[in-house]
Parts: sequence; structure tokens; C-alpha cells
Amino acid sequence: MSGALRRIRPYRSYVYAYPHKTSYRPLPERPALGALWAGERKDALSLYLHIPFCEVRCGFCNLFTRIGAPGELTTRYLDALERQAAAVREALGDTEPVRFAAAAFGGGTPTFLTAGELERLCDIAERRMGADLREVPLSVETSPATATADRLAVLAERGTTRLSIGVQSFVDDEARAAVRPQRRADVEAALGRIRRTGVPVLNIDLIYGIDGQTETTWRRSLDAALAWRPEELYLYPLYVRPLTGLGRQPGSDTDTAWDEQRLRLYRQGRDHLLTHGYQQVSMRMFRRRGAPGTAPRGPADHACQTDGMIGLGCGARSYTSGLHYSFDYAVDMRRIRAIIDDYTEAADFTRAEVGRPIDGGEARRRHLLQSLLQARGMEVAGYRERFGSTPAEDFPAELAAFAGRGWLEESGGLLRLTPEGLAYSDALGPELFSPAVRRAMAAYEPK
Repeated sequence: MSGALRRIRPYRSYVYAYPHKTSYRPLPERPALGALWAGERKDALSLYLHIPFCEVRCGFCNLFTRIGAPGELTTRYLDALERQAAAVREALGDTEPVRFAAAAFGGGTPTFLTAGELERLCDIAERRMGADLREVPLSVETSPATATADRLAVLAERGTTRLSIGVQSFVDDEARAAVRPQRRADVEAALGRIRRTGVPVLNIDLIYGIDGQTETTWRRSLDAALAWRPEELYLYPLYVRPLTGLGRQPGSDTDTAWDEQRLRLYRQGRDHLLTHGYQQVSMRMFRRRGAPGTAPRGPADHACQTDGMIGLGCGARSYTSGLHYSFDYAVDMRRIRAIIDDYTEAADFTRAEVGRPIDGGEARRRHLLQSLLQARGMEVAGYRERFGSTPAEDFPAELAAFAGRGWLEESGGLLRLTPEGLAYSDALGPELFSPAVRRAMAAYEPK
């Protein structure tokens, strides 16, 4: 472990969920959802609705999404989403309270849908699933081209508390280099429309490491974003992944010089935001101190380490304590189109199709990962209360190696990454993957 860590590169993988979807496999027994959710706590669930459509596909994107929706595809998709919602809500049962503590619409680009279709999407969340969108935090992703006044008005009226817009760069040449056709003037216009909705939290996504990007142009994008005083900013390192637009171009993401450039730009962006009144929440996320609307509305007591999640849509995943499950996963556009078509034609949503069981060891790893990659760190007492052991007992070699690199410290009952540890989050996270998950991910054939 320690030898591997000495040679580790800073950008290996963005750990947004564990286990990764490439470790999922078809479930031969196709367990019934009613049986999966029986006995699970359902009083603080998270609800996620996935819309797999975009107007364009960025060169770096490996999300489960397709370009456009010919014919009546969005209608057929919402029809299937409604059928799935009805089946899932029935599987949750009524023997104990079912309550959603948070909701999100993601994709793809949810605002690819028309205003009327967004109304229907909200109705599915509320009337089919029972989520009170005006009482819990609701986050919705959008894009400059689809953040139109009529769509935004629907989202604001239905209770959206956070709008996240993927800008990536305010420099037009950089946007083109990332295969993201957009003009800064259109981005600024979209941001103005978002601000006029009164939705309390604006998040802007930016990317560093784009071909041709310099410290000067990166600063230009940072300052352009700061001019809107967003409540949140996400700074993402660029990755070049298989089967994406950039991944098909000559070159490689194994370049040490590129690693150094991304690390340099990350530190520049981090320091710039910290001096402008932002607090670091994770390697990627920064929140403006004291900003109105950043305090969650309602009973925002969902904990991603322990509570369940309901995902609706063919790219969404759901979590019980013993199984993470979803539908088939692909990056190649032809495979994605086929999976979406199969989803829209499906009549039976009562069983889990693809997934990965979660045993006690994986639950420990997930808890540690989901907590440690947050700047606030992890309460050791909470871990001990849940598992009856300490992180040092369960992961002695990994934590000792992290501490030896100056990435980890323990103080006041908190296990927390140092600033340098946060900078290396995309290297540190994958080091905590179990051998079984590593083998499954290595055996996965990109499709």
C-alpha cells in the first residue's frame, strides 16, 4: 500500500459514489423492490430523478445522456418514469412513514425538457412519490442554452432551492477546446435569468486543465463567476475518459506535466476563492460564507453515508443498506440510445436489474470515503457507534500511509484531510476501494 502511494498520481478518479457503477453487474435473481426495501429506514430518503437528454454532448462528458430526443421520446420517457415511480412507491409500502428529506433533478440536462414537461416531472415527484418539493431542498441542473425564462419560472414556482449551471469556462476558446459550443454572452444572459428567479442558491461549475488554459485565463473565469456572487462554486479537474469526445482524440491523460498544471490551477482557484469569502467544503465544492439560502430549508437530515436513496430514470441509482442498484450503464452513444429505448418500453419496474451487494466491509469503506472526502472530516465516535470499531482498526495500513504523506490528521475526535490531502482527493479516494470492487471495475468493458 505505502509503496503504491508514493508513486500515486493526483488525478486518478473522481469518487462521487462508492462502489462505482462500473462494478455493478446484472443481478441473476432480480430481487423484488418490495423485499429489498422491507425493514429499511424510510424516514429520511433522498429522491433523484434522472433526465438523460442534452442539446449537445461536451467533449469531456461520460455521463449517461444522449443528444436530442427525436419524435415523442421525452413524452415516452416521462411515461416510463411515471410507471417506475408508481411501482417504486408501492414497493416502499405504507407500514411505516415514508419521507423524503431532499430531492434533485439531474442528467443529462433536466431543463432540456419543456416548461410543461418540467411541470409533469415535478408532479411525478410529488403526486407519485410523495415528496413535498416546497418543503425540502430541491436541486436542479441546467445549462446556458436551456435556462430559459419559462423553464426557470416553473422550477422556481415548484420550490427549487438550488440551480446548478455548467459553465466550465467563461473563455470562448476554452469552451470550444472542451468541445462545448457556447458564447460567454449567452452564459451571462442565462445567469441573469437564473438570478431573476429568486432561487436562493446559484451554483456555477468550472473546469480547470483545458487545453490552452493558463493561470491568466483561469483567473478570468474565476472572476467572471465571482461577479455573480454565487452561493456555491464547483471547481472540477478535466478528465479524458474512454469513449468521450476528447477521449477519441490523440493524446493521453497520463501526462505528468498535465497533472502538474491541473494541481497548480486547483491551488490557484482554491486560494482565490478562499480570499473572496468562500469556505471549502470538499476538493471541488466551495460555499460563500454567510450567503442567504445556503442553510437547508426544512428537515434536511438525509445523511449520504447511512440513509437510502431512490433513483428514478434509466441512469439513476438507488441505495438500500444491502444493495446498490440501477439499470445498465454505458458511455457510447449508440448503447445509451438502446438503453433509453428499452427503458421507455418497459412495463415492469418492480425488480432490481443491475447492482452490487453491500456487505459490512463495503459499508465501512463507503462511510469512510463519503465522510473523509469532505473538508469537515469524519467523527470517529459516530463511526464507532455505527460499526463497533474505529477507522484505525479497520483500515490501519491505508490511514497510516495517508498520515505519512501529510494528508491526514486526527484532532478533537475528527479524522480530517489536511489541505494537501484535499488536493489529492482524487488519488486518495481510489486507494480505499476494496479489492473486490477494484477487480470488478478492472474487468468492466467500456461500452
